[in-house]
Order: sequence, then structure tokens, then C-alpha cells
Amino acid sequence: MIIKQTEPDRESSPIIQRWSTYLKELHACIAHRFQRPEVRARAYRYLAGLLGEVRRKNSWQMAEAIGEARPRGVQHLLGDAHWDANAVRDDLREYVVEHLGDEESGVLIVDETGFLKKGGKSAGVARQYTGTAGKRENCQVGVFLCYASKEGAAFIDRALYLPHEWADDAKRREEAGVPKEVRFATKGKLAKEMLRRAFEAGVPAHWVAADTVYGPAQGLRGWLEEQGRWYVLAVPETQGVYHEGHQRQVRTVAKGLPEEAWIRASSGKGSKGERLYEWAGVPLPDPDEAETRRWSLMRRNIDDPTKYAYYLAYGPAETPVRQLIWIAGRRWQVEDCFEAAKGEVGLDEYEVRKWDGWHRHVTLCLLAHAFLVVLRSVAEHEEEAAKGGILSWVPAPS
Repeated sequence: MIIKQTEPDRESSPIIQRWSTYLKELHACIAHRFQRPEVRARAYRYLAGLLGEVRRKNSWQMAEAIGEARPRGVQHLLGDAHWDANAVRDDLREYVVEHLGDEESGVLIVDETGFLKKGGKSAGVARQYTGTAGKRENCQVGVFLCYASKEGAAFIDRALYLPHEWADDAKRREEAGVPKEVRFATKGKLAKEMLRRAFEAGVPAHWVAADTVYGPAQGLRGWLEEQGRWYVLAVPETQGVYHEGHQRQVRTVAKGLPEEAWIRASSGKGSKGERLYEWAGVPLPDPDEAETRRWSLMRRNIDDPTKYAYYLAYGPAETPVRQLIWIAGRRWQVEDCFEAAKGEVGLDEYEVRKWDGWHRHVTLCLLAHAFLVVLRSVAEHEEEAAKGGILSWVPAPS
């Protein structure tokens, strides 16, 4: 969904007017973060530009789209202007929870994405593996926290990964504006910090899902259990578990299961329909409290039974395996969010090099993406109401 800002007949239509109203109210949520009125106004225009039909959302084209002759104003917004991107991140989280929050279906999803870059000046850039390219490339890597519920899915937090070679290089840090208090942190630790912020803010979600980068992260699973949070975390095939009195790798456990242990189930809908796989859930030794349980969850490809995926899960003892499967499938929603944020609001089209510039651009992009998700959610509710013969008007959020 891209908001068109041309064609007068469209601009005067009720739909475009409502888009404008929603965008103004989103901007009102963050306006107090910008002390100077010109910066506050430019932040609104920048959001509008991210949502508009700008071919590539870099400084020059964004400046042109928002009516400025040169990119200096946009560069100032992302670089030198006085505003706190972390405070706006908190506003983003509140906005997402207000419109998408649901205690029963809410899931927090951790994942990362790469931003391919040339040269070595951009904060955190290094030759490192990124799933974006499927190999090691010169890139930045961002760790993200996504909130997903029956109402939709949107990001609520982000962190730029700083490799060792950057964390230990005072000159590069200074040139890229990396704050002195920022030290090397594994991706698992970054994920833990983002989850901690979400828990402290009362984000309505019992379950946490993540891929294989985070499943084996040191201390993460134990910390989640201490926090009273349930999880389904992907792990590599070499992950060890204690099963039937012995320490075994999960791939060994999976291959030793009888055929009747496997069930065919969908983990949710994808672009090509239901994601059908064969699944098996193996109970592991119980934690100290009787109300909870741990499992090893295995997934097998139907067309190619030699392809497996593995998860470790923790939750209420009565949790059915099909619910664990459903939680495991929520992780794919973050991939859809990355695709939309890059394709629709220019998440990866920035030209900033410094630490603050990255966090500012990314945070405003996540706001723009969340705005689109909320609009879609409202439109879906209206469509359902119209089919039921109910008044379809839904007031703008307050």
C-alpha cells in the first residue's frame, strides 16, 4: 500500500482524506519529541515522503518529494537535529500496541536483516553473513523486534549490530558517531534488551519466537523462563537436549522417532497457501515447576523428508503441539514485514553513515510501516462490517 500524493481528484477523495487524518494523528504521537517547529514539520513531511511514490527514498529524492530544493534539510533531520530516536521508538511501540495489541494472539518475534553497503565508513559495516544475500557480504546488520497478533504485525524495536572490529576501534567509532556507552553485544544480547523493554512496557504477548541465531543464544532461554515468558525458538540440528536419559542432538532424536509420532499440520498461510509440514513434538524433562513444560519440536518437509527444522519450546504444561506449531509459524510474519518495510517505505534505501542517522531513519521507516499495517487492519474490519450489513465507518484513532 503506497499513498499517492498526486492527482487532485484522488486527494479530495474520502479515502485520501482519511489517510491524511490518520497520518496527522500518528505525527501527533511523536511531535513532542521535536522541540523546534521546523524539525517537527520536516519529520511529518519525511513520514509522508516515506509513504509516497518516491522511486528511491534517499536524501535527494526525499527532499524533492517533500518540496525542498536541496537535501540539506533531510540530512539535518537524520543527522544534526536535536531529537531522541529511542524516545520515538517508545512512541512507535505504544502506537503498535494501541492498534494491534491482543493478549490472546500476541507474539513477539526476533529476527535480523542485512543492509548491503559499499566501503567501510557506515557504522557497523563489515563483511559478515546476512540472510538478505544468503552469504557473507559487506553490510550492516540490524536486529529487530516485531509484534504480531490477529490484528496484524509491525516492528516495535530495532538495534544496529556492532561487530568486534568496530567496538574495539576508537577512531572508527568516533568518525561514525558511535556513543561511548555502546559496547560490543552479541545479537542474542541485543534481542534480550529489546525483549526486556517490551516486557517492562507491558506489551501484550506471552509467547516469543525467533530463528536459529537466537535459539542457542547464551542465557536467553533461561532468562525468558525466569521472566515467566513462553517461547518457541529455532535451533540448529546440533543442538543438544536431554532425552530418555541421554544427551542427544535434536537431529538424532528426530531420526529415531517412529512414523506415528509425526502429524501433518499447517503453521499458517503463506503467499502460496497453507504452509504444510510434518511435525513432531517430544516432551523434555520438566522444569522445576509442574505448571510448565519443555519440548523439542521438529519439522519435516513433505516433499523432501530429508529436510528438517528444529525448535526448543517452553510453555504451560497443557499446551497442545498444534499450538506450538502455530507459534513457530508466526516467525514468518517478520519476513513479510521486512519485505514490506523495504519495498514500501524505503527501510534499506538510506544514505546515512553515522550511528544516529541509521537509528533515526530506521525508526521513522518503522513508524511508516506500522501506519500502513494499521490502515490495512482498519480496512479489513470495515470490509467485514460491510459484509455483515453493519455501519462501516470507523473513527480515526485518538
